[in-house]
Amino acid sequence: MFTDLPLDQLCDYRPPLPEPPGFDAFWQRTLKEARRHDLDARFTELDTGLALLRSYDVEFSGFGGHRIRGWFLIPRAAGGPLPCIVQYLGYGGGRMMPHDWTLWPSAGYATLVMDARGQSGPNRPGGTPDPVAATNPGVPGKMTQGLLNPDDYYYRRLFTDAVRAVDTARGHGGVDADRIVVAGGSQGGATALAMTGLVSGLAGALIDVPFLTHIRRALDLTDTGPYGELTRYFAGERRHIDAALHTLDHFDGLNFAVRASTPALFGTALRDDIVPPSTGFASYNHYAGEKALKVWRFNAHEGGGGEQRAAELAFVRELFG
Repeated sequence: MFTDLPLDQLCDYRPPLPEPPGFDAFWQRTLKEARRHDLDARFTELDTGLALLRSYDVEFSGFGGHRIRGWFLIPRAAGGPLPCIVQYLGYGGGRMMPHDWTLWPSAGYATLVMDARGQSGPNRPGGTPDPVAATNPGVPGKMTQGLLNPDDYYYRRLFTDAVRAVDTARGHGGVDADRIVVAGGSQGGATALAMTGLVSGLAGALIDVPFLTHIRRALDLTDTGPYGELTRYFAGERRHIDAALHTLDHFDGLNFAVRASTPALFGTALRDDIVPPSTGFASYNHYAGEKALKVWRFNAHEGGGGEQRAAELAFVRELFG
């Protein structure tokens, strides 16, 4: 069933921004601190059995100088620096295997897949630990790790890693540094959206069913999935709710959307009970760059699936000709 407002109201839904004081200074300081560490990007070629692609195991320094893993794939027949898709992952999933990421290289682009620190799944292996210990009691998962202070919050580390992933892609000799597209769904969509407000000079963004946007409303609409970690925490830690919400405001996609300038393709689904549709529409309606939106009326958090990917392929092809 529909999980939110009617479509005609969603199209005009533009809530107030949850911007905390010092938002820009917080992120400028965070990225300045990260760039004090040498990026030290390393690409180790692998034999993955993909005859038409060159595959690399990637390492680079992310937040705190911590080593972040990933994959880099590029067509063997590449004749010059290529556009690159920097791919971010959904919640609770690792980087999987190189053969799981052949879509964009098959279309003629390079792709860099960034592993999500401290996350993995039964069929989605990761390779990046998160060496930062939790600074407050929480519930299982990432949503409450460091929640009482923006400096300590898990997503400060993840979003900083994501900025450094773009730096890593731009530094590869086979990549055209002026033609970088960030992409992801759910947590990956949240990360791609954050990059549009944090990284200058991006060529495009693919933002599908984005998580962590209009967070305060999401908490009123769903207890499913990652947001449920927060509601369970708040049920027992009532005195910390205001401090936690203040932290979350530093990572809300709405605040990145209004700072964006790159063209973007969004996706949202009207039966999504994990990321309520009004939260996705809010980020789209506030998005300051050129934009387009695919709405999937009868889908849940899977969104448009293969049809969204087809739309993304067409969007990127139009970007680069």
